[in-house]
This record gives sequence, structure tokens and C-alpha cells, in this order.
Amino acid sequence: EYINDVIATCGPDRTRLQPGIAVAIVRQCLGALAALHREEIVHGDIKPSNLVFDAVSESIALIDWGSSVFAQLDESLQFVGANVMELMSDNLQQTNARLGDVYFIGEEQLNGALSSPRFDEQGAAGTLYALASAQSCRFGHRAIPASSLGLPIEFARTLDGMLDPDPQVRRKAGDYFIREMPRMAKLVMVDLPIAPQTPLVPVWGKGLRRPASQEIDTVVYSSRKAFLREASAEETLNDVNDVQLDRYYKQFMQGMGETEKAFLASVSRLGKYPVVGGLAVRWEREGVYIDSSLNLHDSVLKPAFIEAVNNMVHLARAIHRQGVFKSCLFNARQTLHLERASPEEAFHCQPEMAINYEVSAVPEMEDRTRQHSYFEDGPDPEELLVLPDTIMQLLQRLNEIHHTGMIIFEALPKHLKIHSYYRLLDPQREQEFRSLLSRMLAAVSQIEGLGVSGFMKMPYKDTRFFTHLERQPEHFYPKDPKEYIRKSALPAPPR
Repeated sequence: EYINDVIATCGPDRTRLQPGIAVAIVRQCLGALAALHREEIVHGDIKPSNLVFDAVSESIALIDWGSSVFAQLDESLQFVGANVMELMSDNLQQTNARLGDVYFIGEEQLNGALSSPRFDEQGAAGTLYALASAQSCRFGHRAIPASSLGLPIEFARTLDGMLDPDPQVRRKAGDYFIREMPRMAKLVMVDLPIAPQTPLVPVWGKGLRRPASQEIDTVVYSSRKAFLREASAEETLNDVNDVQLDRYYKQFMQGMGETEKAFLASVSRLGKYPVVGGLAVRWEREGVYIDSSLNLHDSVLKPAFIEAVNNMVHLARAIHRQGVFKSCLFNARQTLHLERASPEEAFHCQPEMAINYEVSAVPEMEDRTRQHSYFEDGPDPEELLVLPDTIMQLLQRLNEIHHTGMIIFEALPKHLKIHSYYRLLDPQREQEFRSLLSRMLAAVSQIEGLGVSGFMKMPYKDTRFFTHLERQPEHFYPKDPKEYIRKSALPAPPR
């Protein structure tokens, strides 16, 4: 599954597609869409993971037809071959379509409209946009439009039209796509030299890929419920516990704005990389403030990871609200698990348990006001677990030692998970640091109640400020690529 495993959702080592590859994929998708139109069939779930690449014939096939149905409406939204009695039946009063993947399907399918070939046009548009922009969904098209991705201008404009909020614009662009794309796809394109992106927030590297025994399984924990509540109906979430919210997360994104959905998806995408650390995004009237500590453990993935981070920043800049969003990225292999027979019993650590940490020597910080704090933004109102005073006092003492990291306590009726990532930046205080972590672990027997409580500490304050920016500027494939390449090879003029 070349499209999914190498290029898109499971291929974090790949950056955004070269325009020539994107157009080649489009050229082959057109055949599938045209065949569907002729047979009045709706696939219903077009996305990167359902496109398969045959390396021998260099052809693309559309798989997973489990959501396919016969279209109820044609591309003109007229009933398909129906007589008067059929029009009055229940079969044409409610949709026969299945939901599909909400990260890629269009508004009509999401909202339960009668099935039509337009569903697959929308799925194809969402898939092509995600591949071309190195994102995991279609939702970022307002902040990062196709017209900013270096695609041929006609193709980019058509793709933006197919993702437009206005259904009439979408249909008109879809007609143009089916009619004119065979001609556009014949354009001979060459790969252009691409300068590596500069990270908009710091990205730290840890060298080459770790051995299998030290692999990192990154998990992203963020204040996503609070982010959802601010844009969706309050009552929708009242009856949903944490487990259900994670399981049905896609369905509960429906009440959010498109860019907010894309931002959350971009943060989740960071978890596809072997990265630990955290980030805090604060929106104010004048712009966006971002504190981050992102430590990538595989230098081979750095170009693609920087692209994913920059997409996240672009999306954050396009959101206009006031508030704070926090996210922690930790290695699930380091999580400690404690069990108990019933909620009335206390949790107890095994003697061999310990909170792991790394040690790095850094120059002593001269300006103590730059030292970041666990308690920088106050308590999170969404975290329901109240930690005992003993643990809070130990956290306050830890806070005085120069280090970076995070710790999350997740208390369930019979299970306690302790997620952590720590790096000590003052080796002279290692004995004290290790002792405080051990005492904190011993104090988990005092934890009462259920819920989550987490704390995050950056290595130091290095806040990056960005003004609000609704849309990324236009950037198209050059009309004369050879001239573009020639100019790119010339030395920069002296200043």
C-alpha cells in the first residue's frame, strides 16, 4: 500500500508530494471516478489508505469497497432511474450511504445527504489535498489552501474549488475536475529543487534511529476536550466519558470549525514520529504565543517532522480565539502500570519500579526568570484528579531543579498509569532529582479519586510569537520550470 504506508498517513519519513507525483496520482484517480460515474456507484470511503500502488505497472487501484452503494442521485443531483412509486418509497427518502472516514469525506456525506457520485469527488479532493499538503485530513484547506502548495495553478484552483464551503462552487469545480483534468494531467512536469524548511519553533534532534530495544512509541496527550467544548455543543459531551470520547473522537469533531479540526489533527500527526516533549499554544488578540520542547529521536525523519510542525503553526495562526492549548508527547514504553483489586484499595508500587530520566549538561542559566515552571498556566480545569499534597510538594521541589519533562497520573478504577518523560539539565543535582522522583512514586498510595492530572515543564522560556494569518500566501508551480531551476542554481547576489 504505497500511497498509505510510504507517502501518506503511515509514512512519516515523506514530506509533501512533489507536484508531478500529485498530478500523476490525480491522472489515475480520474479513471476510477469516471468508471464510478458511468456505473452509478458510490465508493463512499476514498482516502489515502484505500489507494494501492502497483510498482510493476506503476498503476493505482482503489480498494475497500465495503462502504460502496448504488447512487440514489446522479451528478446533477437528480434521482437515478426512479419512477413515481420509487420516489415515494422510503428508499429514496433517506440515504443509503455509510459514513466513511470523516477526515476525508465531504459535507453532504457527513450530514446524511442522499448518495451521489459527488461523494467520491469530495473524497478524492480531500485525499489529494492531504497528500499534497502533508496533512492527515482535509480540514486545513482554509488556512493552508491548495493554492499555497506549489501545484500547477489550474489544478490548485480546481482543488480549492472542490473544497469550498459553498456547495454550488464545489459542484462546479467537481464538473471542471472531471472534464478538464485529463488535459491538465498531460502536463509534463519536472521535480524542482526544494530547500529544506526552517522550523518555525525549535526542533531538537537525537541522532540516528535508535536500536529496536530503545524504540519510541509516541503518544499525544492534549487538552482536547476543552478545545472541543469551546466550539461544539456543550450537551453533546456531557454524556460522554473519556474512553468514549477517544473512541468516537472523529464523530465529535463535527461541531468544530474546519481549522480547529485541522489543528487538532496536526498535533496528533506529531505522534507518528519518535518524539517526546510538549507544547503550549496561547492565543491572544495580538497573535499566537508558542512554547515548545520537541525532541526528535531519528534524524532521518527531521525534514518531514519539521514540515508537520510548521503545518501545525500555520493552522494555529489561522485560529482567532483566546485561550491555552497544551499537549504532551511521551514514550508509551516508559509508562508505569499499577493495579489494584477495587477502587477502595490504594495503589502500591513494586520495589523495582522507577521513573526513568536522561541527563544532559547545559550551560547554567544566568537569567532565572527564563526558567519555565510546572505551574506556568495554573491548574487545568478539565483535569479531575486532585493529587495529594505530598506529591504536589515534591513537584514544587522538583520545579526548582533545572530540567525538562512531564508527568501524567491517569487513575482508573483498577488501574493507575504514570506517563512520564524527564531530562535533567543540571547533573550536579542528579542525586536529589532521583530521590524526589522515587519519593513521588512512593506517594502514589495516597492518590484518591479518578481522573487525570498532568504537569509539564519546558527546559526554559523561549516563547515564539506569531501574528494571526488567515491564509498562507499563494505559491504555484512555475510556468517555466527549467528557468526556475536555472535561477535556483545561481549563487545568491551579494548584499
